[in-house]
Amino acid sequence: MSAELLVLLIVVLTALAFDFTNGFHDTANAMATSIATGALPPRTAVLLSGALNLVGAFLSVAVAATVAEGIVDLSEVSGRALLDIVFAGLVGGILWNLFTWLLGLPSSSSHALFGGLIGATIAALGWDGVIWCAGNKGVLAKIIIPALAAPVVAALVAALGSWAVYRITRGSNEKSVNRGFRWGQIGSASLVSLAHGTNDAQKTMGIIFLALIAHGSAKASDPLPLWVIVSCAVAIAAGTCLGGWRIIRTLGKGLVDIAPPQGFAAESTSAAIILTSAHFGLPLSTTQTVTGSILGSGLGRPGAEVRWGVLGRMVVAWVLTLPLAGVVGALCWGILDAIGGTAGVLVVFALLIVVAGAIWMRSKQTAVNSHNVNDDWQGETAAPVRKDDHVGNGIG
Repeated sequence: MSAELLVLLIVVLTALAFDFTNGFHDTANAMATSIATGALPPRTAVLLSGALNLVGAFLSVAVAATVAEGIVDLSEVSGRALLDIVFAGLVGGILWNLFTWLLGLPSSSSHALFGGLIGATIAALGWDGVIWCAGNKGVLAKIIIPALAAPVVAALVAALGSWAVYRITRGSNEKSVNRGFRWGQIGSASLVSLAHGTNDAQKTMGIIFLALIAHGSAKASDPLPLWVIVSCAVAIAAGTCLGGWRIIRTLGKGLVDIAPPQGFAAESTSAAIILTSAHFGLPLSTTQTVTGSILGSGLGRPGAEVRWGVLGRMVVAWVLTLPLAGVVGALCWGILDAIGGTAGVLVVFALLIVVAGAIWMRSKQTAVNSHNVNDDWQGETAAPVRKDDHVGNGIG
């Protein structure tokens, strides 16, 4: 096996690892509200979400075709240099995903990926390597503006939907209403899962295809290889099936106390916005969209409590995602450049494994799993759960 092929294989494996973390990091986007209201048992919910993520990944490739286009300018690099940039960016995205998962913060996997790529590009090519603002292209148009608009629009629509639901059903038997909306939640949560697979799996498809072009195994005019679509679909579905219980807990129990009508309104809003963005090839953050919808469902329900401190922590994570993932991506590229050759890639890959393992071990000290994910929320942050309180096999 040649050194170039070995590097390509490491980049592809790292991309699939990012896809896997995207899956369990974002399971909450689809299923947090359904789990919180009891519409679906926790384990059933994540398995259903995983299956629908798998199906959704095959529905469209529009986002895959535009994932890095108009954000970084890599036209002047090719071959090994391009592979190094892509690899460093992926490591930045993975480590930020794992760190925010450890804290139970629903940050954007999309922005973690873009941040890592932007940081690695700046380190390799300078600030001119990033398209900051150029009409409908650039970081401003494709990342910043959608990041500001998506949660606001989602919150407004979900607030209106929740208000309308409670207005229409006032005076009705509460148990009957909740029972009906729990069934509705199963459908709306399934639609969000389908939308998530359609939107998020394609980002990794685009990154792998970019790596194939850099290696010379594919041309930009070639169709997306079937094995890329299948492997990315399986990776994100597998991650989703494990469940990101720490983030599910934050979204389902921490932000607002969710009743079935709210959950239905939030999920329906999220699905509509995410599917629309996928149709137009916009790599929208599903996390920010869903968080905005859940917030809106709380605002639209009379007398509901919104925990603004929890929302504040989420917003801080959103703001820091792009720059801090970028710093990690830049540092990884710096290590690659300093060591040079295949050895540099192997060192960074080994560091990724070590840091990921350390985060995993740290998470075991305050385990969150399918058994305690719906425990009562205490204060602005969830009370730590001792390892011996509950035993579960899912990712915390």
